[in-house]
This record gives sequence, C-alpha cells and structure tokens, in this order.
Amino acid sequence: MLNSAFFDQVFWGNTVKAYFLFGGILFLGLVFKNIVSKLLSRLLFKLFRNFSNQSHNDAFVALLLKPIEVFILLTTLYLSINQLKHPLEVAIFHYSKLIGKVKELIPVTIGDCIDRIFLFGIILSIFWIILRIIDFISHVLLYKASLTGNKADDQLVPFLKELFKTIVIFIGFFTLLGFVFEVNVLTLITGLGIGGIAIALAAKESLENLIGSFTIFLDKPFTVGDLVKVDGVEGTVEKVGFRSTRIRTSEKTMATLPNRGMIDGVLENLSLRNSRKVSFVIGLTYETNSDSLRKIISEIQDYINQHQGTSDDGNASFKSFGDSGLNVEVNYFVTVLEYAEFLKIRQEINLEIMDIVIRNKSDFAYPTQRLISDRPTQAGNHEEVGNDAMD
Repeated sequence: MLNSAFFDQVFWGNTVKAYFLFGGILFLGLVFKNIVSKLLSRLLFKLFRNFSNQSHNDAFVALLLKPIEVFILLTTLYLSINQLKHPLEVAIFHYSKLIGKVKELIPVTIGDCIDRIFLFGIILSIFWIILRIIDFISHVLLYKASLTGNKADDQLVPFLKELFKTIVIFIGFFTLLGFVFEVNVLTLITGLGIGGIAIALAAKESLENLIGSFTIFLDKPFTVGDLVKVDGVEGTVEKVGFRSTRIRTSEKTMATLPNRGMIDGVLENLSLRNSRKVSFVIGLTYETNSDSLRKIISEIQDYINQHQGTSDDGNASFKSFGDSGLNVEVNYFVTVLEYAEFLKIRQEINLEIMDIVIRNKSDFAYPTQRLISDRPTQAGNHEEVGNDAMD
C-alpha cells in the first residue's frame, strides 16, 4: 500500500501527489466531457421548460453541446495544470509598475500567462453558450411565429436575434478587456470622446442602414415572404438584417440590398397587388375585312371579360396599321395571383384568341416582303409577278 512519503516525493519541482492530481483531473475531464455536457444541457433546458415544449429538447442539446464541451475541456485543463508548480512559477519576463512612489519590477511567470489564456478561453466559451441560448430562443419563437398567419413576427424574430447577439458580443468584448487584459473599461469608454465622433462619422452608412431597418419594421412596406421589386431587382424577401435585406430573385440568386436603399428607392410590393396585368398586340393579315375585324375584337373582349379568372375591365381594340398586318391590342387583368395558375389562365385565353381568329376566316400576320418585277412577255406586254417571302 502506498504511504504518504511516496506522494510527498518531489520530481522536477512537483510532488508525486501533484502529478496524480494532474493526471486524474485530466483523465476524468476528457472521459466524462461528453456525458457531463449532455447532462448540463438538459439541466439548462429545464429553465426554458415553460417557454418551449419537450420536442425542442434535442434542438437545445444540439446547440449547447459543443460550447459546453469546450467550457468543460478548458476548465479541466486549467484545474489540472494548476496542480503543478514547476515550471509554472518560472518567470519569463519582468515589467515595471509604480507602487506608491517607487517603481518595482513585477515578474510574469508561465503560470500567469497560462491563467490569462485559459481565462480568455473560458470567458469566450461562456459567451458562446449565451449566444447559443439566444439561437435556441429564436428557434422556438420562429416555430411559434410559423403557426400564426402574421408575417411580421417571422421578420421580427431574426432581427431581434441579431440585435441581442450583437449586444452580447459587445459585452463579451469589454468583459475580455476588463478581466483578461485588465483594461479600465469605464475609462476607455469615457476617453473615446472625439474618437467616438470620428467612428460615428466613419460608420455613417452603417448607421443609416440600421435606422433603415427600424423604419422597415415600423412602416412595414413589406414583410418576409413578400414579392418585391426595387432598383430593378425583383424577388422574394428572405431576411431583413441590421445593414441589408436579402432577396431571392426569380433566377434563384441571392441579392443583398442596403436597408437605406429599400426605403429611399421606389419599392413595389408585388404581393399586395390584387391582379396581374397581361398586355400584348396581335397582327392580323391585311386580307381581313372590317366586318371580320370588328367581330374578332368583340369576341375577344367578351371572352376575356366572361372568363372566371379575369376581371371585367379587359378590352381589345384596333390599334394601328402595321408594316405587315392590322395590329389589335389586348389588355386584361388576371385576378388569380398564384403564378402557376396565372400561366394556365393566360394560356387558355391565348388559345381561345387563336380559335376566334380562325373561326372568323382571318389569320395572323408575319413579316413579309412583296417583290414586283416588270418583264416583257411573248406578246410584248409586261407581266407583274408577286412573291411573298418571310424576312
């Protein structure tokens, strides 16, 4: 049986007991790191039991597992290494510090540097956990928002998520300055003064975009999921952030527009329209007489206005004499906003227009040229030849 004298033996500046404690803490931390992380995650989830249901438990554990593992690993390494004295007590450099009226040289040991490094990592892991909790809260809120018919909350949740995460990051930054680098944070903030004004001027555009994001939430010219058109970009709004708004275009690309441009420019919210306009011109051959033309126009207009998918203010009219045919302008509004159904209705109307033209013994014109040449015939007269050809 090992006695106390064995544990009190010193090797390379440390006792055997210190080495055993170092190895034991390190071993237990590495072996049970994953188990303890899951246990702590489930314990933390109980704080949000009334806020979320049990189905969100796995999502919460998945979000917090990694940062808690890092926190436990750093804590384990810190506790195990601090069981040793050598070489942690070895000074690597000195710095002068005024104590009273006398300057003294203060040694900085390896242990001091390790303490700072571990404190830096532990503080980072703690704020990482806080950021993941914010992610979880926004995950639950987005789930609840998806159950409502209001799109405004779908837009507000990601914005608040970014806002609180930015605040936490700023707090974490000043916490690191204060605890790790021993900076007087209050003095630093107070001393910004003119420098703060310069920073504000340099960040003028960012501030304008931030104000633009608040304007979007207050004025609500659009919400997430709306189809909008601004500065020639047309697409569906996917996210409104601090600085910019992300739009998924019809080509499935992602367009990022500054929030200032979203409120200063001319913005069309296509989702708020109550119908889709269709406008085009058809050309009929010059062989079409006036009676047939009147009948074609009348039948087209009657069919459009009687169609279930259109409004009753459609019209067809004889527009002009074209180079190759008689131009008839057709305008109508489709009241169905769903794009696939809109295409179906437009196709039905186009096919019916073709049938109307054919029924009235007319045809569609296409670009033509008529070439007339004079040449003498056997009888000594001239013959006029007419050829029609497509351009």
